[in-house]
Amino acid sequence: MDIKILIGEATEYDKKEALEERKPKSWLKSVSAFANGIGGWLLFGIADDETVVGLSDAKYVSEKISEAIKDKMDPLPGFVLSLHELDGKQVITLQVFPGQETPYYYIGDGNRIAFVRIGNESVPADSANLMRLVLKGSGKTYDSLPSRYRFEDLSFTKLKSVYKMRTGIDFLESDYASFGLANEDGLLTNAGALLADDSPIRHSRLFCTRWNGMDKAPGLTDALDDKEYTGSLITLLQDGQDFIRNNTKKRWRKTGNGREEMPEYPEQAVFECLVNALIHRDYLELGSEVHIDIYDDRMEIYSPGGMFDGTLVQELDTDRVPSKRRNPVIADMFSRMHFMERRGSGFKKIKADYRQSANFSEERMPRFQSTATSFFVTLYNLNYNAPENVPENVPENVPKNLLDKFPEIRIICANPEITTTQLAQMLHRDRKTATRHIKKLKELGIIERVGSDRKGYWRMLKKDEAGSE
Repeated sequence: MDIKILIGEATEYDKKEALEERKPKSWLKSVSAFANGIGGWLLFGIADDETVVGLSDAKYVSEKISEAIKDKMDPLPGFVLSLHELDGKQVITLQVFPGQETPYYYIGDGNRIAFVRIGNESVPADSANLMRLVLKGSGKTYDSLPSRYRFEDLSFTKLKSVYKMRTGIDFLESDYASFGLANEDGLLTNAGALLADDSPIRHSRLFCTRWNGMDKAPGLTDALDDKEYTGSLITLLQDGQDFIRNNTKKRWRKTGNGREEMPEYPEQAVFECLVNALIHRDYLELGSEVHIDIYDDRMEIYSPGGMFDGTLVQELDTDRVPSKRRNPVIADMFSRMHFMERRGSGFKKIKADYRQSANFSEERMPRFQSTATSFFVTLYNLNYNAPENVPENVPENVPKNLLDKFPEIRIICANPEITTTQLAQMLHRDRKTATRHIKKLKELGIIERVGSDRKGYWRMLKKDEAGSE
């Protein structure tokens, strides 16, 4: 029997050639880490290279394993010991189940240590990880805990206005306590502090950069645009949307019934990723913030904190990931404002939005990746290196270099009634730049204006030879 078949689809397991009776910490640290995480297996009688070495007295070893766990683990984790025969040799599997009474401590040598899994190693939990385990074991979450900030000292103008706009209902004074944003002692919960206009939780920030090229430049001087945002989570969401909108472009192509939008990134997919990054981030990770990095060919969104249950998203079927929320109070508020659904369908919606977009191919499917402390989403630019669809009424004699330099030409062909102000907005440019480009196209004999600026339209000039630069 193969070892992988023996332990099924487990991703967390350690191998031990023999039981180290005098050094129980060498293997009980894994028992602690597995119980504090997603569970795992210890295989006794198996070498590191998966060679089956066997145990001379498997029954004795089994009894000693059980005794050590009962004597040196607090609280006692759930586990199952099993004896097996591989290649004619006896081995033992110890399956440790994920626990609900975290932290699970190893007690020995005058120490009381909780271990966690980092990669394929079991290491002592640092202060942040220990706090996560304490919260989990007490059935509480970071966002539900009372903060040190008083409700009366902070304002919630943004929350109240957006709530009213998106629900049609006034946000009442009683709602702060009902929705878990404040307690009866007048203290804000951490969720309430994160939703205050000027959030006092300073590591709740959003860093956005539009890089010049395909990789991060050595310094911000080589970035095309960069912003740092603070404030309410609602403000961060809106500011993030604005930054992305201002640093991405949208093509259009003519269809039989009008025109079709061709954004670089599907709007709903981007929105869903940004909402998830802000809501589900780990706010116990100090000194870190949500990042949006836009390159020529992709957008990367980073959020502190891996999957809430400790799994790795790249090893999961993202169409069937159950909803497990690290910050349920914040998630509930965003659901009430219709920023997200209560069902855990985010990954599926992001992928579906891409599939329905122009220029999609499977190679450009969004990619999700996580570690124990980080979550990354990569969204691919659907228009990068995609064939351009020139509208039928673009004169054939317009040089390709002009079409590349002046995207206004294609937009005007698809929508002759468009104004200079609308062109500037569509291309995320200031009106002065758009006016300068229009003037140049007139000088080159490419376009002319028929009628007034407000009620007229653009006409493409069909000449035997268009101007060039």
